[in-house]
Amino acid sequence: MSNTVDLRTKLVAELVGTFLFVFVGAGSAVATQFLGLSDPGTSLLIAALANGLGLAIGISVTMGVSGGVLNPAVTIGLLLGKKLPGKNVIPYIISQLIGATLAVVLLMASSPSSAGEPVHWGTPTLSNAISVSQGILFELVMTFLLVLAVYGTIVDKRSPKIGGFGVGLIVVADVLTGGPFTGAAMNPARAMGPMIAGLFFPVYWYIYWIGPVIGAAIAGLVYSRIIEDSGS
Repeated sequence: MSNTVDLRTKLVAELVGTFLFVFVGAGSAVATQFLGLSDPGTSLLIAALANGLGLAIGISVTMGVSGGVLNPAVTIGLLLGKKLPGKNVIPYIISQLIGATLAVVLLMASSPSSAGEPVHWGTPTLSNAISVSQGILFELVMTFLLVLAVYGTIVDKRSPKIGGFGVGLIVVADVLTGGPFTGAAMNPARAMGPMIAGLFFPVYWYIYWIGPVIGAAIAGLVYSRIIEDSGS
């Protein structure tokens, strides 16, 4: 994390980076609906690639300014690993939520009506095949893996210099694994942006806060206290 950039600039970077990620990720759902793709496997692959590549680019663009956090859960994971100042946490989360919401507002404004029902664009869906508690656990584990990738490929000084692409790859893998069950948000901003923009809040909306935040917190503590310290 750069300490020479003022907080306002970091917040702008977080907003823009989250906007980029969500516009591409949610936009893939709009495109899939517009094309009328009925094969669930193809739709899942498109969602995985769009979200993974969008996040990889968003992180790479902003990591030199704000750390490329772009996720309230990751923000908390970095805080617990002592990689982010406490005073930055709430402003980062607000900027991320604003960026995600603006992305979906612009998607709704610019996409044709034939693309489908706007309130559902990019909103993660909990499958009827699993319970709320299973959904929370799924989001917890996927976010745990995501934050491990953030620490192992970006934060750790021993990490390879590959920008955000290591994190993007775990998002692709997580979406391919958990997409059919929870939508594989792993990011409260990614989940809440479409909900806020469309004023559509499913009854299980809270799983996209509880699971990711707990998973990120565990990963931040495990990596910073055990994995990172072991190499010191």
